Amino acid sequence: MKYLLTGATGELGTHALHYLKEQVELNEIVVLARTEEKAAMLREHGVEVRIGDFGDYASLIEAFNGIDRLLFVSSQPGAVVSRGEQHKNVVNAAKKTGISFIAYTSFPKGAESKSPLAQDHILTEQLISKSNISHTFLRNNWYIENEKDTLNAAAAGHPFTYSAGEGKTGWALKREYAEAAINVLTGQAATPEVLELSGNPITYVELAEALKIASGSAFKVVKMNDSDYQTALTNNGVPEAVVGFILMIQNDIRNGELDVMSDDFEQTLGKPLTPLVDALKEFLQK
Repeated sequence: MKYLLTGATGELGTHALHYLKEQVELNEIVVLARTEEKAAMLREHGVEVRIGDFGDYASLIEAFNGIDRLLFVSSQPGAVVSRGEQHKNVVNAAKKTGISFIAYTSFPKGAESKSPLAQDHILTEQLISKSNISHTFLRNNWYIENEKDTLNAAAAGHPFTYSAGEGKTGWALKREYAEAAINVLTGQAATPEVLELSGNPITYVELAEALKIASGSAFKVVKMNDSDYQTALTNNGVPEAVVGFILMIQNDIRNGELDVMSDDFEQTLGKPLTPLVDALKEFLQK
């Protein structure tokens, strides 16, 4: 059996590689890297590395040769080749080379989502479904690490600011999403078509209260409107493009796009998620 991980140099992929090495033999693992420079970092771990780029279909055909099961970590938007085209290349190459199973990191709620961030994921789910390759869509909610600037600032005593109102999010640690993905990839967990992987949905106020306990810090929790929040982010030196992304996420949360109740995560892990205060302590120690 050959397992291939994409995105192996990213944080999620690094965690995924760790868990995969615990479950299968090293000679069964292949990782994808875009450049020889990135490949060198991965080869230090003793794994087979193949060079391939989502934007280059021919490179994927070569990289996917002989692969049985694929962890397809979605790419970042904003590249020269659109994410939609990149993902189309991956699916077509997987079909061409006879890959038997795809675990794809998707977005909460699938086709029901109205989030702008969900649209490429909806398209990719459709492409994978039409490919007739067996698959599981890992609809990952939100990583605690995505809130690193807010969490670190508040832990240092600065105000905890947000504009998402009473919207709820199913935060969990990135390593837990990675472990769930590997359990699905190796078949240690059930592989239904869809897994809604979400922590217990909570508000930013609840997240802030847990952070106070985890950090031992006292800080103000400040609910803002989008205009004031934008000004605050800009004054803190956040780049304009990033400010726009943050505001979009805050709007998604306000509108319930990340408010997902599901026990799929714990079922896939085979154990409870790390309690929120403990998860925040772990995050702050990084």
